[in-house]
Amino acid sequence: MRGTSTALSIRNQLSGSVTSVTPGEVMATVQVRLVGGRDITAAITLEAVKDLGLGEGREVGILVKSTEVSLATGPVEGLSIRNRLPGTVTDIATGGAMATVKVAVEGGQLTAAITKDAVDDLGLAVGTPVTALVKSTEVSLSAG
Repeated sequence: MRGTSTALSIRNQLSGSVTSVTPGEVMATVQVRLVGGRDITAAITLEAVKDLGLGEGREVGILVKSTEVSLATGPVEGLSIRNRLPGTVTDIATGGAMATVKVAVEGGQLTAAITKDAVDDLGLAVGTPVTALVKSTEVSLSAG
């Protein structure tokens, strides 16, 4: 949630509203609808659900470390990763071994920290269509 008073090192900060909470014994899955209509799933503890006061309609921030975002350039099939956000590469910054790739997605922008070799192997360039992949266990939520 950009514009909040708390500064974070996590570059990937999107906003949305909770559409459902499915509790388990210790963990819960929380469905969040992003601006633009896409859903993202977070797997968090039941304690966190209670502490954040999460329920349907609650506005939340969605936080994902850039090292937890993977990119695909082809069809995504046969994966357990639920969060699959289609987007377009808007910027690539490469170093000796690593690169940061910015991707415009519905509801904002994601940054993926991947190897320079992966950028080359995938043929990534500004304008390349990609799918950003994030495991639900790597999605954190904030409520203000």
